[in-house]
Amino acid sequence: MVLENISTFLQKGKAKDVRILVQEALDANFSPQDILNEGLISGMNVIGAKFKKNEVFVPEVLVAARAMNAGLEILRPILAQAGVEPIGKALICTVKGDLHDIGKNLVKMMLEGQAIECIDLGVDVDSDTIINAIKENKPDLVCLSALLTTTMMEQRTIIEEIEKSSLRDQVMIMVGGAPVTDDFAKEIGADAFSADAASAAEMAVKLLKERKLANV
Repeated sequence: MVLENISTFLQKGKAKDVRILVQEALDANFSPQDILNEGLISGMNVIGAKFKKNEVFVPEVLVAARAMNAGLEILRPILAQAGVEPIGKALICTVKGDLHDIGKNLVKMMLEGQAIECIDLGVDVDSDTIINAIKENKPDLVCLSALLTTTMMEQRTIIEEIEKSSLRDQVMIMVGGAPVTDDFAKEIGADAFSADAASAAEMAVKLLKERKLANV
């Protein structure tokens, strides 16, 4: 029941209640993995599904994500002690020339809601910064956001530079943003395109599972 309550209160954006319930679950000897999967991730999955159906909107997703982060603040060190690893690591940014960050931030929150570690490089990020971050952090995913037709071509440039740096086979690349399409993603050599934050999280999980199977 406590795990269901975590999920329910997360969906309502009740950060204080989620924090209390996560601690109660730990005190009751629920495993940190179960609290993460059946409480926090379960709640974010519901929010993600509703977001895709336009049953909730950006403000509701933001408050739910804050509630999730409140629970993770307590859970994260316990998970680390228990040796529970994130399912993958993602670099995320808005590309050079583009200062929009709401979409990027939503995607980051949804990815974190799926137990994916996110390294947020911010906005207006050029290819050199991304390449250095790949070398330093060794992510599984690189997520590139562009909200303007004038900046979406920067996604192509970044992918080309990653290829020139001989790093392309080390990462999977997802692209998104208002003007971006699946056809454009394929044209520029991205591994995946997503139209919204919830779909991005689903696609990221799918790509990470495929990558894991390929490396077995």
